Amino acid sequence: MKNENLVSVQQFCIHHNIEYTFINSLQEYGLIEITIIEENQYIDNNHIKDLEKMIRLHYELDINIEGIEAITHLLSRVDSLHTELTALKNKLKLFEDN
Repeated sequence: MKNENLVSVQQFCIHHNIEYTFINSLQEYGLIEITIIEENQYIDNNHIKDLEKMIRLHYELDINIEGIEAITHLLSRVDSLHTELTALKNKLKLFEDN
């Protein structure tokens, strides 16, 4: 993983005005992955959007970490089912065209 694709956890917390303990809790629950380089902690730039979604759920809607975990799991499942539905529709269309 290249360093330019990483965002410092410290800078992220300062920018979003959140506690580091929130980020640490998300990591403990397996909701985010933190990369450690030379004792500094980083988040992959590709996961920032998901992390910001979790921040809004927690700070704006007052949802606890367990709730965020459940919501994240359900949203992931919905995305998976949507992908499967699209694939099945494409297969069905292929058979209908024959």
